[in-house]
Amino acid sequence: MGERTYLGMERRDFIKTGLITTVAPTLLLANIETIKRARNPIVISTWNHGVKANEEAMKVLFSKGSALDAVEAGVKISEADPNIQSVGLGGRPDKDGHVTLDACIMDSKGNAGSVAYLMDIKHPVSVARKVMELTNHVMLVGQGAKSFAITHGFKEENLLTEESRTAWLKWKKKLGKKDDLGPNDDHDTISLLAQDSVGNLAGACTTSGLAYKIPGRVGDSPIIGAGLYVDNEIGAAGATGRGEEVIKTTGSFLVVELMRQGYTPQDACREALGRIIRRHGGNPGFQVAYIALREDGEIGAAAIRKGFKYALSSGNKNKLHSVKGIIN
Repeated sequence: MGERTYLGMERRDFIKTGLITTVAPTLLLANIETIKRARNPIVISTWNHGVKANEEAMKVLFSKGSALDAVEAGVKISEADPNIQSVGLGGRPDKDGHVTLDACIMDSKGNAGSVAYLMDIKHPVSVARKVMELTNHVMLVGQGAKSFAITHGFKEENLLTEESRTAWLKWKKKLGKKDDLGPNDDHDTISLLAQDSVGNLAGACTTSGLAYKIPGRVGDSPIIGAGLYVDNEIGAAGATGRGEEVIKTTGSFLVVELMRQGYTPQDACREALGRIIRRHGGNPGFQVAYIALREDGEIGAAAIRKGFKYALSSGNKNKLHSVKGIIN
């Protein structure tokens, strides 16, 4: 006779029964999680040019593509548009007349890639994705980033358009005087967040940075936790505006962590901005804005000053929304 256990069962029978009761709930929980994470595709991005970026991202999502593919495809629209003077081709140059690009991307598993101070490559977001997927690094910069891009098939091209060159020459003649560019005009980065039909989140951020910056300057856009952060179990956030202030407060990470603590996406964005505002005596002379997408599909957006807009795509709607500034 075999060894007896509870209620007179043989040990081997008890083990078999135990395995069944252990595995079955696990499978059930997996099915519940799949159902729980199912979502209607949604995309949110910064500024007017986010509308076209959203359209491209939603094409990917409606084709059952991943959130990661969607965010890359979306921001590439802005990177390739020479009329957008703050992103990619046609971006405003630095003080010496060089267009330098920053970008990052982050997926639902917490993987991330970024490039900074990249020249002569039109799609830095795609280079950032290659860094994420093909290396064990997170960030490549400068000539190293460019060499990596060329090695992986990206083509060199002149990104300084005649329009941006003319504006730069005009700025140089007025060097030392007040710039013509307002708080919403010199750095309107595109940050784009997406959730796909299986509930996974991803984000991308890309920019040519602060207009006429000191050569070598890098803002928040390529820095994970500053310009962008994604936590698939909580939500995602993206930033735009004065990058130095976003870096100092690890803004996008802060927004996500506030959502983790129970803040709504809207309140999380406002609280993150409130910390910047308080640091500057209640009236900073610059713009910072955040967008947020929680894992249940709720969104939020806030800005220090008036003028910020975000594009939201959900279902068959793709609409631009204006945001009232916190202090004006």
